Amino acid sequence: MKPSLLAILTGLLGLAGCNSAPSLPSYGLVPDFELTDQNGQPFRSRDKLRGRVWVANLIFTTCMGPCPRMSGQMRQIRDATQNAKDRALVTLTIDPARDTPAVLAAYAKRYNGGPSWYFLTGPMKSLDHLAYDVFHLGHIDGNLEHSTRFVLVDQQARIRGYYDSSDADSIETLIADVNALDRSGA
Repeated sequence: MKPSLLAILTGLLGLAGCNSAPSLPSYGLVPDFELTDQNGQPFRSRDKLRGRVWVANLIFTTCMGPCPRMSGQMRQIRDATQNAKDRALVTLTIDPARDTPAVLAAYAKRYNGGPSWYFLTGPMKSLDHLAYDVFHLGHIDGNLEHSTRFVLVDQQARIRGYYDSSDADSIETLIADVNALDRSGA
């Protein structure tokens, strides 16, 4: 029995859907940036993040509020996406005066940071530009108030989503979106 034309077309459309990027919005592009990593080394986004799916968040190491929870969630995201072929995690400090590379390295060790999780510091002006102008998460201005959302960025440096760290379902959605973007090669 020969398959019908409709069955063939349906099958082809189904296969095409498996390879397409998830239908996530695009909230703008992340320009190349340069900061300093937890090892005191220059961090150039074009060298470390280009072509990768990545998740960013804002913390400070002396935080007694949401930052420890967010860092634990970042570890959860790392563990749940470890089979992704090329994903990274980026934690930006909002307290660069105290969060030196050495302090960030100790903090990274506490959360089992690893080679694809970058803890970044730099000039307040650069961090504020990223947080406010690029990620739209609010100003970094020394008052230690910051957003508790995670930001998802795709392989073309497009912001694809924001996820509320206080919502467990949001973290599961973020993990699924990371894996879907990784599979799609968006």
